[in-house]
Amino acid sequence: MIKTFQKCFILFTVALLLSSCKTDRLIDESRIVIGISGDIESLNPLYAFGINEGYITELLFLPLLKHVWNPGKELIEAIPMLAEQWEWKDNKSSIRFFLRDDVKWTDGIICTVEDVIFSFDAYSDPEVGSKLYGSFEVFYIDEKQKIDIEKTFEVISPFEFIIHFKPGTVPSLFNLDFPLIPKHILEKIPRQDIASALFNSAPVTNSAFLLSKWEKNQSIIIKSNPESFLNEPDNIKEIIFKIIPDYTSRLTQLKRGEIDMIEDIKTDDVVELKNLNHLNILPLKGREYEYLGWNNIDPDLYAKNKTISPNKLFGNAAVRRALTLAINREELLEEYLGNYGQIAYSPVTLIFSDAMNSEVVPYPFDLNKAKELLASEGWKDRNNDGILDKNGINFSFILYIPGGNPRREFAATVIRNNLKAAGIDMKVQTVEIGILIENLYGKKLDAWLASWFVSIPIDLKSFWYSDLNITPLNLVSYQNKKVDKILLDIEKSVNEGTRNMLYKEFQKIIHEDEPVTFLYWVDNITAYNGRIKNVVNSPLGIISNCWKWKVE
Repeated sequence: MIKTFQKCFILFTVALLLSSCKTDRLIDESRIVIGISGDIESLNPLYAFGINEGYITELLFLPLLKHVWNPGKELIEAIPMLAEQWEWKDNKSSIRFFLRDDVKWTDGIICTVEDVIFSFDAYSDPEVGSKLYGSFEVFYIDEKQKIDIEKTFEVISPFEFIIHFKPGTVPSLFNLDFPLIPKHILEKIPRQDIASALFNSAPVTNSAFLLSKWEKNQSIIIKSNPESFLNEPDNIKEIIFKIIPDYTSRLTQLKRGEIDMIEDIKTDDVVELKNLNHLNILPLKGREYEYLGWNNIDPDLYAKNKTISPNKLFGNAAVRRALTLAINREELLEEYLGNYGQIAYSPVTLIFSDAMNSEVVPYPFDLNKAKELLASEGWKDRNNDGILDKNGINFSFILYIPGGNPRREFAATVIRNNLKAAGIDMKVQTVEIGILIENLYGKKLDAWLASWFVSIPIDLKSFWYSDLNITPLNLVSYQNKKVDKILLDIEKSVNEGTRNMLYKEFQKIIHEDEPVTFLYWVDNITAYNGRIKNVVNSPLGIISNCWKWKVE
C-alpha cells in the first residue's frame, strides 16, 4: 500500500512539474532574453552614453523620426515616428512637422510640440550636460551652444510646428533623430539636478516598450506598450536584458537556450555556435573601433585651472606614432578576431567607402622604428633599468580598461608585453564602466583602452574639434587648428564630393598626429536563437528595430 502511494505521489509530482514547465514555456513564447555584460547607468536618453543604454532608451522614448536600414536597397532611410510627416521648406532652411495626436506618455499625458521643444532645449543646455551637447550647430544657438528656442521654433498648433535652421548650415534628418523626453516631468527639476533625478531609473516613456522592472546588476525588463501605435498583436511582448558579467556564462546560457541573444561573440566560438541548429550568427561590420586613448594634455594642469598643456608622456605626435609602431595589432587580429575585424587607422567608418583615403595605410608593427622615434624625442634608458626616461621622468603609466570584456583584457596583455619590449612600463587596471566614463569626461586619465560605436552619418567634430567647452566627447583633448577648419568646412559643405575630399584630408592629418592608437575595427558578432524572426542585420544595430520581432 505504501509503495503504491509512493508511486502515485512520484507520478503526480512529475506530472505537476511537467505541467509547470509547459506553462512556463507558453508564457515565454513572446519573451526574448538578451545577455549583456554589465548594468547600465541611466534610462534617461539625455545620458545614454553606453551602447546598451542607447539601445534601451531608443525603445522607450520616441524620436520625431527614426533612421532604419533598408536591406533591399542597402541604404539608411528615415521613417515616421512621433512625426507622421514632414516637409522641407525654402531650400532646406526650414522644415515643417506634423505630429501624431494619439501618442501618450505612460502617465496618460498626451505628447505634443511642447515636449519636442523642451527636448531640444534640454539636450543643448550645458547645465544638463547631455550626450548630444555641442552637436546642434545647424540650429540658432547662443555662445554656450544652447539652442535659441525663439529663433528656431515656430509653433502652429499642439501637433504642428516649424524648425528654422541657421543660415549657411546644411541640416539633415539625422540632426532630428534622437529620443524625446517629457516636459511635464523634467521641467520641475533644476537642470543641474536632472542627472541624479529619480526619473533616470523610473522614467515616464512613450514608445514601443515601457519599463517593467530594473533590478540593479540583475536585469532590465521592458514590455510592449499596449498604447503604442508600434505595438502589433503577434510581436514580442517582453524583452529581458539579463546582466551576466562573465562571458563564458553568457555563452553557456545561450547554448542551453536560457538566453536568446548575445553580442560580442569571440571568433573562436563562431564555428561551434554555427554547428548548433537553433542558433543564427550575424556579423555587424564598420561601426565599432577599438583604440588606445592617449590624453594629449596634462590632466593635472587641466583639472587645476583648465590649462591646456602637452601631456608629459603623450603630448608629442612622434611619441604617439612610436607607441602605435610598437604594438602588434596584426597579432591581436589574428589571435582574437580572426577574419572578423580590420586594422584601423582613422575614425571614418568603413561603411562609407567613398570617404576613405586609400593613400593612408596603417602603421606596421616595427619595434626598431618605434625605438628610434622615441630616442629622437629624448626617451632613452639612461640608468639601464629597462625603462625609458626623459628629464627625470620614467615612461611609466597605468592603462585603464572597463571590466567584463575579455577582448580588451586580452588586448591589454599583448599591448603591455609589446610596450615593455620598447622600454615602456605599462600597468593595467580594470575599473567599472561608469567610473571610467566619469573620469574620461573629467580629463583625469592619461591612458585607457575603449571603443567607439561611430554615428551615422559621420560625426567628427564632436570628437576631434579643439574647443573642449563645446566638444566634451573629445576625450583625448586633441588640438589641431587645421583639423578644426576642415571640420567646420564639412559642416558648411552641401556637395557630397567636396565633403568626401575633406574627410580624406582629415584622415591624412589624423594619421600623422595619431592622437590615439587606432587598433582595429571590430565586427560585432551576434548569435541569436532561430525562434526569433524579422531580425535585420543592420549597421544601425540588430536591436534597433526589435519591436518588429516575432517569436516562433
